[in-house]
Amino acid sequence: MLRASSSHHFSPFIFTTPSPLFAILPSLTIHKISPSSLPPKRQPSFDLRITHNLPIYRHNYHTVSSNFNRVPAMAGQSCTIKATAAYSSGSSSERSREILVQHLLVKEDDQKLMLELQKRAAEGEDLSDLAVDYSICPSKEEGGMLGWVRKGQMVPEFEEAAFNAPLNKVVKCKTKFGWHLLQVLSEREESVLEYIQPSELHEKMQNPSFLEEVQLIDVREHDEVAIASLPGFKVLPLRQFGNWAPEITTKFDPQKDTYVLCHHGMRSLQVAQWLQTQGFKRVFNVSGGIHEYAVKVDPSVPTY
Repeated sequence: MLRASSSHHFSPFIFTTPSPLFAILPSLTIHKISPSSLPPKRQPSFDLRITHNLPIYRHNYHTVSSNFNRVPAMAGQSCTIKATAAYSSGSSSERSREILVQHLLVKEDDQKLMLELQKRAAEGEDLSDLAVDYSICPSKEEGGMLGWVRKGQMVPEFEEAAFNAPLNKVVKCKTKFGWHLLQVLSEREESVLEYIQPSELHEKMQNPSFLEEVQLIDVREHDEVAIASLPGFKVLPLRQFGNWAPEITTKFDPQKDTYVLCHHGMRSLQVAQWLQTQGFKRVFNVSGGIHEYAVKVDPSVPTY
């Protein structure tokens, strides 16, 4: 793709954290376009596609049933959603905007092809259809979708063009990879993921209005919750992700502050990051989970 980072380098493209594209977009319906005077479909000379899966959480619950020894990755999710959070400290208003971008890429010396594709896009052909047939970027497999991006993730020339492009207008830009036609489909305020210490959560929970103003989610299994629980938390077991995930935005308000709890803070982090991709604006992961809450805050809560 076009994302820049030191973490993963695949020449000639540079990737950062995998795009949460598959988690936030429905399956794309690809329509073949009618034949024209354009040359046949160009096949990329490189294959940079990567298969991403959410990490499998493994933990020994000791006294809890061994059924909890292996929690599967979130069903249906095709990408790892980690390190995509925008932490509140040091965040500037300039970086608070995210845009949903699709594009196509052709070689630098394919000027004639670029002009023809630009004309066809201007005449109303869908850019995603054109990307499927003519783009040399691996994103062609998803209709040219790059997903939600924010400043600092893309190469400078592409970023400048994308963040200055009017919504839904197809614009052209050139980078070291070649010529791009890009389209910004939507924009939103960047979501925030924060960590909250159990002591701070405990203090907040002493205020009755807090429980009315926020959303509390416990992603542990019901057997665990039966051993130890906190008031006000709605139980959504991670292992049952496929059952509750499709209705998450109808059962919970993405605009409300949302707190996520588990045993030690690992599963809750997975879900907190996933909630970001679903448009939840402020998500809090309880550090150390209910175990640290019991040890450091309230000894009356059983440990296991």
